Amino acid sequence: MVLIPFYGFSALLFPGDPGLGSYQEQMTKDTLKPKSGDWISLHMIYSAKIKGVDTILYDSKIFQKGSPLLIQLPPPEFKGDLFEKIMTLSRGDSGIFEINADSLFLKTFRAPQRPAFIDSNGVVTFRVTLLSIDSPEDMKKREEANLNKYLEEKKITTQPRPSGIYFLETDPGNGLKVDTGCMVKLNLRVFLIDGKLLYNSADRPDPIKFKYGKRFDTRGVDEAIGLMKGGGKATIIVPSKMGFGEQGKGAVVPPYSTLIYEVDILEVLSKADYEKEQVDLKAKEMQQKQTAKKEEVLKIAKYLKDNKVDVTPTSTGLFYIEKVKGTGPQPVPGDRVSVHYTGTLLDGKKFDSSLDRNVPFAFNLGKGQVIKGWDEGIAMMRQGGKATLIIPSNIAYGDRNMGEIPPYATLVFDVELLEVSPGGTK
Repeated sequence: MVLIPFYGFSALLFPGDPGLGSYQEQMTKDTLKPKSGDWISLHMIYSAKIKGVDTILYDSKIFQKGSPLLIQLPPPEFKGDLFEKIMTLSRGDSGIFEINADSLFLKTFRAPQRPAFIDSNGVVTFRVTLLSIDSPEDMKKREEANLNKYLEEKKITTQPRPSGIYFLETDPGNGLKVDTGCMVKLNLRVFLIDGKLLYNSADRPDPIKFKYGKRFDTRGVDEAIGLMKGGGKATIIVPSKMGFGEQGKGAVVPPYSTLIYEVDILEVLSKADYEKEQVDLKAKEMQQKQTAKKEEVLKIAKYLKDNKVDVTPTSTGLFYIEKVKGTGPQPVPGDRVSVHYTGTLLDGKKFDSSLDRNVPFAFNLGKGQVIKGWDEGIAMMRQGGKATLIIPSNIAYGDRNMGEIPPYATLVFDVELLEVSPGGTK
């Protein structure tokens, strides 16, 4: 089984029987058929012969994790294309369609070219079951009905704002009012109107921070946040016209969905205070970097002494400690090398290891694909050899903060050179 990118879908290749049995053509008594612009839900499999073997390229039940595929039906691209054929089905019908591969990929999928593994005179076979048909008008009416039902069940009598959103303040807060340029720190939860939780910022390590005035989320919740103060809490009902509209948002928010936001404003900083905070943070960060830069030399000296390292550094500051002398070829710039490695900071904290993944790391030597200390150190080894590289920050990540690797950090790598392929061949 192989997973490959495939023109808007992921493609799963199953050599062998593409499962015709569960997709026999069947018709229902329903006469309603979809038209361009309608939203339809369906299950779809499409397959083609690859080297003479029927191979499934896509199965919506797999890639939608059992949920139907939801699409807005576009106008047909050409006579007899996929969309025209789907329009012949009624709700509940299943059908099998064959479409010329060139026409499908170049016109319908708008791909730059037909995949090389499918013949130019080949066909792609679609097995489609049409589950539902909804016109935009019907979806708008259903959204309105669901909203009215929600308001009635929750006994909400607050009138909507001119934009259509409902702003239900549960705590006015006593902090600074949100205004353009302010920095806002908040937590929020987002639900569909049926109560399904879509997002909870409490799942993040830190609250959300953003500069008010720039687009944060939907127009509806952006408007509502502008009505709030620091310490305030509110529930905001956002109809789709102020939310994600007629298209929804991927597989998360369906088209024409009213959203419910629960917002908790933790802190509001004025534009002036925020700018001062940023200046102070940058100054503090610069001071920390300068301190780290000065301390790096002392930390290296202590590490060498504590670990009884007695080798002379190269002109760049690299300490190369050979543990096992290799017997194979020595790589030169342009060669492709494969290595296993474990990287630690001077205090022994591990930040990465190919051994943990059991997958060697390969790169082209001397091409800038790795830090300078690696290009220099690996070039000193022979295939089969093992070495420890002590790499100062000037040939590592310098003053950059790399998460687990702070600015001006000296790195220690235990490296094994597994393979050398001349000329960069893989």
